[in-house]
Amino acid sequence: MEHIKYYEHFDKLYKALHSDGAFLVVKDKNGKVNTMTIGWATLGLVWGKPMMTVFVRPNRFTHELIENASSFTVCVPGTGKHKEELIFCGTNSGRMVDKIKQCKLTLVKGKLKDTVVIEECKLFYECEIVEKNKVLPETLSKEIIDDLYPKKDFHSVYYGEIKHCYFRE
Repeated sequence: MEHIKYYEHFDKLYKALHSDGAFLVVKDKNGKVNTMTIGWATLGLVWGKPMMTVFVRPNRFTHELIENASSFTVCVPGTGKHKEELIFCGTNSGRMVDKIKQCKLTLVKGKLKDTVVIEECKLFYECEIVEKNKVLPETLSKEIIDDLYPKKDFHSVYYGEIKHCYFRE
C-alpha cells in the first residue's frame, strides 16, 4: 500500500460519496466495531491540520460507538465495487446484525492504535477525533432543514485529524 498525501485521491473519495458511498468504520474503547455507509464527509484543512469530518445521526448504532471512540476510518471501495455491501451497511443496523460478517468483509488492524480498516477497499483515511459537535437547527438553513431533516434528527459532526492516508492499486 502506498502512503499518500490526504488530498491526492480526492476525486475517488468525491465520486464514492456522490454515488454508492464509503464505509465509516468505528471501533469503540470496549473493542466493539461497526461500519455504516456514508454519503457526506468533508476533506480539507482545519486548525492547520489535514481533517476529515463525518456526519452521524444520533439514532444510528455507529453514533453510540463513535461517542466512545478516539478515532475512525473511512474506507473507499474501488469504483463500482461493493455496491451491495454499501447498500446493506446503509440500511441495516449494527445493533441487529454483524454487518462485517454478513457482507463477508475483512477487518484488519489500521496503523493507528484503535483503528481497523476494511481490507477489500482501495483508499483509506485513518482519523483521530479532535472535535465533535451537533448540527444546530437554529443556525442551519431552512432549506436544508426542510430538504434533509424532516424528522428533525440532526447529525453529530466528528472532526478527525487524518493521521494516515493510503491507497492500494
